[in-house]
Amino acid sequence: MTVAHGAMRAAVLTGPRRFAVTSVAVPEPGEGEVRVRLEGCGVCASNIEPWEGPEWMRFPTAPGGLGHEGWGVVDAVGAGVAAPAAGNRVAFLGAQSFAEYEVVPAAATAVLPPALAGTPFPGEPLGCAFNIFRRSRIEAGQTVAIIGIGFLGAVLCRLASEAGARVIAISRREESLALARRFGATHTIAMHDHHAIIAQVSGPTDGAMCERVIECVGKQWPLDLAGELVGTGGVLAVAGYHQDGPRQVNMQGWNWKGIDVVNAHERDPAVQMRGLREAIDAVASGRLDPSPLFSATYPLEQLDEALIATRDKPGGFVKALVAFS
Repeated sequence: MTVAHGAMRAAVLTGPRRFAVTSVAVPEPGEGEVRVRLEGCGVCASNIEPWEGPEWMRFPTAPGGLGHEGWGVVDAVGAGVAAPAAGNRVAFLGAQSFAEYEVVPAAATAVLPPALAGTPFPGEPLGCAFNIFRRSRIEAGQTVAIIGIGFLGAVLCRLASEAGARVIAISRREESLALARRFGATHTIAMHDHHAIIAQVSGPTDGAMCERVIECVGKQWPLDLAGELVGTGGVLAVAGYHQDGPRQVNMQGWNWKGIDVVNAHERDPAVQMRGLREAIDAVASGRLDPSPLFSATYPLEQLDEALIATRDKPGGFVKALVAFS
């Protein structure tokens, strides 16, 4: 698509499962803001629900809307910005990253070091994983069940195993379980039968179940299962994004076990940035390699195809990226 000088391409969700790539004015940074020329943006599973057009969704979206996993190069800075500087490559927290440019607060950016030059870096979901890990309070010697092994679940397998925990990964697809083993899980269980899963966790834990359980799916059954797998006095961390309606929980069981239930979604920007910086340090040092989790790259004009793959998970799929030339 050819755009005029001073214009950029941006994806707009025009209706249920309908995107259009439009030409809009390149935004200008204000005081305390920077403009980022996007290199790419990850596609999040949380994009699927609004894309499918639930009752609460309103169309059209803002240009670039739903994209929140962007990275790129700062190309303009507003008044009062000392850092980052123009030319710095950054990951950032934004909300309109399905576009060639986005303006964000300077405080919402983190500079990517030279060790990450040329590599995709969807910082928001990586930072999210580090924040979930911290809130789950995982320690050496614990047994940790992770329900749902996609991008987030795989990274959490690595972080929990690296902390010295025994990781039990539970997921539907065999290839997801293989991925969990690659990222540090010591036990894997196919997610097909509720009672069989409980029995398979009970065996290795001598009936005590798990000190920590992280639910990464965002659906009712995995949440029910998480409540069964967490042991007395343990922590159930809800990392799945539950956006398709209310949930019921077994409060009697939760009360009886005396568990802590943690909503692992951080909303404090300072905490979100802490996780992002921790993720940058981990990847730059080689401690974490997320590259096997990036399954496919799409141009902006094929954002619909990226979302279909995110929903349907064809063979070998974990995470899609949108790239800007």
